[in-house]
Amino acid sequence: MNALLRNAGFSLLTLSAGCSVGVQAQTLDTRIGPINMEGELPARSDIAKVFGELDFQQATQSFLWALPLVSYAQWQEEFSSKLGARSGDLMVLDSYEDKLGVITANATTPYILGFVDLNETGPLVIELPPGPTAGGIGDFWQRAIIDIGQTGPDQGKGGKYLVIPPGQQPPADAGRYYVAKSETMNVLVGFRVLEPDPAKGKALVDQFKMYPYAQRSKPAPTRLLSPGGKAWSGTQPRGMAYWQRLHGIIQKEPVNERDRFYMAMLASLGIEKDKPFNPNDRQREALEQGAQMGELIAKANAFAKRFPGSQYWKDRQWDTVLNIAEPSQRLGYYDQLWERSAWFYEAVTNTKGMVSKTPGLGQTYLGAYTDKDGQWLDGGKHYTLHVGANPPARQFWSLTVYDIDSRCLIDNPQRKADLSSRQDLQKNPDGSIDLYFGPHAPKDFESNWVQTLPGKHWFSYFRLYAPTEAYFDKSWKLDDITPVP
Repeated sequence: MNALLRNAGFSLLTLSAGCSVGVQAQTLDTRIGPINMEGELPARSDIAKVFGELDFQQATQSFLWALPLVSYAQWQEEFSSKLGARSGDLMVLDSYEDKLGVITANATTPYILGFVDLNETGPLVIELPPGPTAGGIGDFWQRAIIDIGQTGPDQGKGGKYLVIPPGQQPPADAGRYYVAKSETMNVLVGFRVLEPDPAKGKALVDQFKMYPYAQRSKPAPTRLLSPGGKAWSGTQPRGMAYWQRLHGIIQKEPVNERDRFYMAMLASLGIEKDKPFNPNDRQREALEQGAQMGELIAKANAFAKRFPGSQYWKDRQWDTVLNIAEPSQRLGYYDQLWERSAWFYEAVTNTKGMVSKTPGLGQTYLGAYTDKDGQWLDGGKHYTLHVGANPPARQFWSLTVYDIDSRCLIDNPQRKADLSSRQDLQKNPDGSIDLYFGPHAPKDFESNWVQTLPGKHWFSYFRLYAPTEAYFDKSWKLDDITPVP
């Protein structure tokens, strides 16, 4: 017994001696450089460095998350401050100059667009005339609420729509309308006029009405405005201006359940709902750096897509640019954060018609950011694109050139950004067409040319309106953009 106790006492003493060994200082190599450690814990002197990395990561991820919201908020602010538009007004964007501020606008059809604050209007009535139009109503996260026109429930026959603000119930006579419930207080209402005759297209626009439901018995005329040559930009602002725009719009909108963790990240960076925008120096540094890295990631994520299914043909450089499966941006177990970030960095709006898989209905979008060899498209070089005969579009096709930095129509001296089947292009004997891009016009093919700008990169969208079966079964292929030797 005594021996056992003596042995037990010796073991306890040994354990005690082992536990009394001093904590060893060491250095941990990390992505942000060496971190001094005191045993398992970071040294108190390096805690600030660790938290600085946390702030930077939070700012970067918040930048990417907020892209669709900031994009619409910027667009709305520019319409208001630069062009004099009020809630409920419609801006008619018809000319090349009018559309210069729209991210990846098509340069072929007129756009009719307006922002509405449902805080001011309450339920909103939209009267769409019959005719060839395509568009929709979207919330400020750029989730389509409902399509209007050819891909909407009216199927191009026209009708009355009723937009219900968050938390409100439809009125008793809601059965008279196509009802759309919004999850945000601000919405975008927009459509494209697909009628090729300008006079008939204008008549369609003049018949469009939008007014508060409460004024339905005697609605005021809908104001139609035009930029009138004034410069404006819907491109998301950079640096602190990005966060200021975000702070402003979150004051006006409810917080979705899916976004509460991001709101927690923003709160630690000095951006909160119902509180002024006043980040301290530490937070400002993180926000500036996060905006810079966030946009860099956004560019890579958009122009070098790595999510599955983005490359449309395995042997071509053309991407499917709109990879959002549903307007809700939601799949079975997650929301499409990266697909959403890519599209809403390089483009705006989302409707069911834009992702339609029904031949002869809606639109489709292919994007080229590189030439056939995978090199970025250079505005100082010359390229060709061979478009095979009979592109699979029941209505029309178009090829549009965009500036990488703004993602808007290329702002060239030629004042032209698109080539389309609605133009008088020079064709080859077999019905195919060769298109040209470069700083100088090709001899005898000036009609088939878009001028690019030396010192700047560009990218292109190839649109098919009412794509036919040959597009979906991939029996028709679009060649790659090819450098001219």
